[in-house]
Amino acid sequence: MAAFSLAASGGHWFSALALGVTLLKCLLIPTYHSTDFEVHRNWLAITHSLPVSQWYYEATSEWTLDYPPFFAWFEYVLSHIAQYFDQEMLNIHNLNYCSSRTLLFQRFSVILTDVLFIYAVHECCKCIDGKKTSKELTEKPKFILSVLLLWNFGLLIVDHIHFQYNGFLSGLMLLSIARLFQKRHMEGAFLFAVLLHFKHIYLYVAPAYGIYLLRSYCFTASKPDGTVRWDSFSFVRVISLGLIVFLVSALSLGPFIALNQLPQVFSRLFPFKRGLCHAYWAPNFWALYNALDKALSVIGLELKLLDPNQIPRASMTSGLVQQFQHTVLPSVSPLATLICTLIAILPSVFCLWFKPQGPRGFLRCLVLCALSSFMFGWHVHEKAILLAILPMSLLSVEKAGDATIFLILSTTGHYSLFPLLFTAPELPIKILLMLLFTVYSVSSLKKLFRKENPLFNWMETVYLLGLGPLGVFCEFIFPLTSWKLKYPFIPLLLTSVYCAVGITYAWTRLYVSVLTGCLVSKTKKQ
Repeated sequence: MAAFSLAASGGHWFSALALGVTLLKCLLIPTYHSTDFEVHRNWLAITHSLPVSQWYYEATSEWTLDYPPFFAWFEYVLSHIAQYFDQEMLNIHNLNYCSSRTLLFQRFSVILTDVLFIYAVHECCKCIDGKKTSKELTEKPKFILSVLLLWNFGLLIVDHIHFQYNGFLSGLMLLSIARLFQKRHMEGAFLFAVLLHFKHIYLYVAPAYGIYLLRSYCFTASKPDGTVRWDSFSFVRVISLGLIVFLVSALSLGPFIALNQLPQVFSRLFPFKRGLCHAYWAPNFWALYNALDKALSVIGLELKLLDPNQIPRASMTSGLVQQFQHTVLPSVSPLATLICTLIAILPSVFCLWFKPQGPRGFLRCLVLCALSSFMFGWHVHEKAILLAILPMSLLSVEKAGDATIFLILSTTGHYSLFPLLFTAPELPIKILLMLLFTVYSVSSLKKLFRKENPLFNWMETVYLLGLGPLGVFCEFIFPLTSWKLKYPFIPLLLTSVYCAVGITYAWTRLYVSVLTGCLVSKTKKQ
């Protein structure tokens, strides 16, 4: 604490926060790592050992390369550093290889590439409205935002325990957002185009970028009522944006187009045969839909309304990634999820077009696009909730209503990641880190908005406190019961459904806020 006080008094508090979290990441190096560790080791081996023409065909391991080309080249660059640590990790046939040097290399590769995330957070802090100032450093919005992003619980456990590169990728997204706030639109568009070719999950938020850049950059002026002035359209700007997208896409996909492999690349990037839900249901609308189908099937069997022999054997709680049929409710196709996602996104996109409300309007639309895709997308991973939580952090330090939404979203979204760490040694780590982050988030935002109404009503308070008993049951009580063998899926089911309620509530409340703001703005203009 003394060191932090000294850093704060000298104006180096941001560096102290970044250094502190980096040291914590180093302490997490020996912890459990998931199969994603082997996934990325295998990708190192593929890109290092094989020519480009075989990258998206190689299938020695079940963990085939299924990220866009820029990420493949990222692994290629890393592999040339990895060879100085342990050459054996680059052997394609060394499946599940994990030497101590391999572990150190891969862990440090995540930690070092997080430098981009740290820089992006620093840039985002420059974009925060400084109206709510305080003499106390720890009560300043920029300080709170820095902690919420740098020390984000989800990123810590997903990247530095479970193992992924979300910090590096989130850094690209946050930096592109910061550039749009700074009216450096071309840089923001370039960074987002690059990001899409690193990881295609960011297509979730592409509508927000596309509409905002078209409405607020390609159209250079608006009418007094806020509607677009069609005669202000700039062909030069739209051509410039199109050229950025074309050049980035050509650089990424060009080699595979030349090799006539584009269909093969896309088949890896969009594997619709994986089924509606991941092995662990992401806490979204389909988790509630699946739970309802399960409940109706149980009731139907008890009342003898269903024939047990006609119930599909492919269970959604068996832990397998597979296609399946619902028992009572209609089964869901990829097309149905796409239609639901588009319908869910459209209102926010319309608001962004007709009432842009500047970069903050764009940011709200981005969060809604991320949440809508999470809620209704096909085969959504639970980790995708971070796409909404991280940008929502920027809004949380400016308005009390957004702070409430952020706290509900982050608390339930982060808790939904608990099943990723199922080993006993990591149990106290995830509980402690979750408690520290949640307590800090709630207390700091309550202090920031202490002159306004309480952040939570009684219903929201009861719901959030309910995560405690749920965690105690799933982590401590259930493993001691006889149900563990007969119904092993119950903790996952309860966690997914309970968290889905909170995330759905946060999504609904944010949507109401955006639509209400859009209507109020329109009324004032009239």
